[in-house]
Amino acid sequence: MDNIQDFRGTDTADSVLEEDGTVFNDAARAAFAANYPETPHSLPHQLHTHHLLTLDALADLAGIMQESSIEYNRGDLPIGVDGKPGATGMSIQDTIRHIATSNSWAVLKNIEQVPAYQALLASLLSEIQPEIEAKTGAMLRPQGFIFISSPHAVTPYHFDPEHNILLQLKGSKVMTQFPAGDPVFAADTVHESYHSGGARELTWQEKFADQGTAIAIAAGEALFVPVMAPHFVRNGPESSISLSITWRSDWSFEEADARGFNRIIRKAGITPAAPARWPGSNASKAYAYRVLRKLRLTGV
Repeated sequence: MDNIQDFRGTDTADSVLEEDGTVFNDAARAAFAANYPETPHSLPHQLHTHHLLTLDALADLAGIMQESSIEYNRGDLPIGVDGKPGATGMSIQDTIRHIATSNSWAVLKNIEQVPAYQALLASLLSEIQPEIEAKTGAMLRPQGFIFISSPHAVTPYHFDPEHNILLQLKGSKVMTQFPAGDPVFAADTVHESYHSGGARELTWQEKFADQGTAIAIAAGEALFVPVMAPHFVRNGPESSISLSITWRSDWSFEEADARGFNRIIRKAGITPAAPARWPGSNASKAYAYRVLRKLRLTGV
């Protein structure tokens, strides 16, 4: 990744800001504070066209990132998939530069490994850090993901372990979210498998279709996604660029470790209660699991 040095000095935190000095204005921060961490909601942002987020810049970024930090697939996918659906036959750079016609979706993961993009991520998260830490404790492990999607591309049904704000920068999309922690949409055993190294893709059932909350966002709008909330995404009629800014918290790590503890006792023939959602605490199970992990008794 020697070429990462090429991005140094090309951006500063100030260059991502609007004239008033913020990307999230007072109304956005108030909406976020009222709904975080459990309620999906949209909010405005002022991260307009930025030179690090053009198609050419993103294609160049993809060219210097580790292969493990890049994922790209066909765009004409069903909502539910069984495993990874496979690549497009194009290089990642060509996929991105020709996203309007390549019938694909791509994600560049952990953009914070590149200094200029790390500055961008840090600037954005610093604006909402007080609201985050007032509820879920220290903002931990900040990460950034960039999604580039062809018209009408589908990101299949899945969940993620981070708190997440998706900022739409170009084009539009509709994300359909389902209640986090509801075993109807993601069984407890699936959560437990995921936190022991299993896949994040979920089993889709057509009966779910009218039970989710569909939220449309266009350029200049963002969408908050709670930890482990199942969701899928349909892109709009134009190609799309969006930036996902994510973080973990003490609460999210405790929920994950409580799932790990439940997996162990389920193997012992006990049916455990699911971890509590926020503001409930999972500290006892999380602590027990961490002791077992330290003793290398978790089986992971």
